[in-house]
Amino acid sequence: MLAVIMPGNARLAILAVFLLLTVQLAMADGLPPLSADYCRWEARDYAIEQPLCGLEGNAAQGREIVIDTHGGNCLACHVMPIPEEALHGTVGPPLLGLGARMTKAQIRLHIVDQRQFNPATIMPGFYRDPRLDYRVADDYYGKTFLTAQQLEDVVAYLATLQ
Repeated sequence: MLAVIMPGNARLAILAVFLLLTVQLAMADGLPPLSADYCRWEARDYAIEQPLCGLEGNAAQGREIVIDTHGGNCLACHVMPIPEEALHGTVGPPLLGLGARMTKAQIRLHIVDQRQFNPATIMPGFYRDPRLDYRVADDYYGKTFLTAQQLEDVVAYLATLQ
């Protein structure tokens, strides 16, 4: 009955979420231990209040990370106030004024694990539990996309975008 009353895209989204959760639950039983440099985080009310590992971010470093095509590579999907870079993506929302719309804690969760907001997102979780990312090259399995320090640097930079 559900399939009859829902549009095709909604059915696909629900199926994708179901499959993702099924795979994650199946993998959760036999996960290897986390690496010693991974800091656990907790989301509450759509935010991660405490900086990862108690680190303080550096906005200037964060700006470099969002530009770096081998780092955050945020410009691949987002428009940002970085005029010296000619190409900005439009797949994700513009990040202009982000610091005026969100707290650092909210920005942090969006970067750490966008799936907390949208399970079907194509944005990578830059610091989600690396054991859950099973579709990565062997050299990257078990590693986060960004270190805790890099992530805090990006949060510090994005918070300046008023």
